Amino acid sequence: MKTDPIQCLPHITIEGAKRGINSVAFSPDGITLASDNDNTIRLWDVVTGQKKKIFWVDIGRNITAAVDSVAFSPDGLTLVTGSEDQTIRLWDIATGEKCLTIKGHTAPVMSVVFSPDGQLLASGSKDGTARLWRLRKC
Repeated sequence: MKTDPIQCLPHITIEGAKRGINSVAFSPDGITLASDNDNTIRLWDVVTGQKKKIFWVDIGRNITAAVDSVAFSPDGLTLVTGSEDQTIRLWDIATGEKCLTIKGHTAPVMSVVFSPDGQLLASGSKDGTARLWRLRKC
């Protein structure tokens, strides 16, 4: 039995990332897309493609860190990022404020993900480790 291939056409194209986009994540309600974009995290409306919010990853003294990974918490209230500066940051979606910085890797953090219940965070790094972190609320 022969089947026809399914064609997928882009619904929206997001452009403008100078160094490329390494990671994207849907919010749990499916209406927001987060993307890393150089030293920022951008939130997009998935229906219109319009930018909703930008978080600047300022690590102090006007120095920014490149973001490599983004993920939403299961409740959609928090965004987590993994960065080139070996840190993990949690962001309050409503305010755009950084609420927690986690240090522990010795190389860039390339992937982050919440457990389904939001109690744990997993991170993967170029240092060859995956780490599990027990979280407190932001």
